[in-house]
Amino acid sequence: MAELQVGAVRVENHVVAEEDVITFLGPGGSRVLSTPRMILFMERTCRNMMAEGLPEGRATVGMHVNIWHTAAAKEGSTVAYKAELLKLTSRRCEFRVEARAGEKLIGEGTHLRAIIDVARFAKAPGAG
Repeated sequence: MAELQVGAVRVENHVVAEEDVITFLGPGGSRVLSTPRMILFMERTCRNMMAEGLPEGRATVGMHVNIWHTAAAKEGSTVAYKAELLKLTSRRCEFRVEARAGEKLIGEGTHLRAIIDVARFAKAPGAG
């Protein structure tokens, strides 16, 4: 894990697509980014950061999210997901995450991931 250091930052952009928006308001309702999809992209940004620096055979899995969804992002808008590595041990990594549509903060919080041995995890009861 020599390449991964506390303070590392990764930003990934995603255009809010039809599959990312809420639908429960019906055909004439708002078409804005749903909270579960925002969290998915926040987690994915953290996972991708770790995947680039972990040794072969290691990966991360999500353990905890503490996220506030603070504003809407309309379908078709570009959202930038930012992850900053706050803590890193041999077993866990913690991130500060945020999502922005332009200058507007639409979500923020923290995310915790476990660092796993992929082969061992695959053999764990309930993993398959």
